[in-house]
Amino acid sequence: MSERVQKIIAQWGIASRRQAEQMILAGRVRLNGSPAELGQKADPRSDRIEIDGVQIRPSDRPKPIYLLLNKPRGVVSTCSDPQNRKTVLDLLPAELRNDSGLHTVGRLDVASTGALLLTNDGDVTFSLTHPSHSITKVYHVWVQGNPSPRTLQQWRNGVLLDGRLTRPAEVRVLATRPPNQTLLEIILQEGRNRQIRRLAEQFGHPVVCLHRVSIGPIQLEQLPLGHYRWLNQREINFLQQQAKQPGQSRARPYPKQG
Repeated sequence: MSERVQKIIAQWGIASRRQAEQMILAGRVRLNGSPAELGQKADPRSDRIEIDGVQIRPSDRPKPIYLLLNKPRGVVSTCSDPQNRKTVLDLLPAELRNDSGLHTVGRLDVASTGALLLTNDGDVTFSLTHPSHSITKVYHVWVQGNPSPRTLQQWRNGVLLDGRLTRPAEVRVLATRPPNQTLLEIILQEGRNRQIRRLAEQFGHPVVCLHRVSIGPIQLEQLPLGHYRWLNQREINFLQQQAKQPGQSRARPYPKQG
């Protein structure tokens, strides 16, 4: 069966689909001896696909992996880091780190903790990180001070950020503690860069600590910091169903990585 070349690369766990498109644009991918083009289709059973001179073979397709990690503070949500900081892959056993094509689905900044998905399923990664996607994510966030009811309502309604309004959010107070901090539960259906931290700062209530507790129906529950677990079949079915939803595969530029 013919598929787009970038999708084949993602399905083989070599890279996410965004990264695969970058590889094609950089001229690193060849199809039947010629440079591959974005959108070009191929069948790995009959066509020769090469990346940096190495051929993709149907027998090399890895078993799909779906993991949930409870990311600790100080660990970066990438698979490699130019500053040699500890990455999420460093928290996994060698048999998962080596040649499995694992990558993160979205990110948590280095100071944040909590739920982070890792997979070698490029379709799932592409769909869940596409801007049209609206999977619900729940965060528990300690902030400085005590946000007023008016501030909380503004946050719920949407706030101008980078020239456009954020989507409506659910924001409620869970607890307070000395000397002057408030625990908020924030439920988002979007994930702009450092969105919660930037809005909290904008409201005058900077984040003390930020912890993501769930991604859709996939919850951390009692998973310890720095540990991972395999997703169950119900959770995998949810992710795969998200990947099949229409409107997730529209092309867009993909310069942002790392």
